[in-house]
Amino acid sequence: MSEEIASGSEVKLPRPQIDADECKSCERCVQACPKQCLVIADHLNRRGVKPAQYKGEGCIGCAICFYNCPEPYAIKILKP
Repeated sequence: MSEEIASGSEVKLPRPQIDADECKSCERCVQACPKQCLVIADHLNRRGVKPAQYKGEGCIGCAICFYNCPEPYAIKILKP
């Protein structure tokens, strides 16, 4: 998804950056996201669980996923 402004350059939207190896698949972030832009992945991480992942669009940068995550280093919110 890319939105363009009048000058033609891409707008960089906020998004979560999830460290798959830190995720323990509790799904708290997935359930808490108001825009439902997080899902549980199809692959396993090094802990042997399916980590959360960003769908690729829809994030508004609210950080609710970050605040609901029990793992302190699993989610960061990247702001433009």
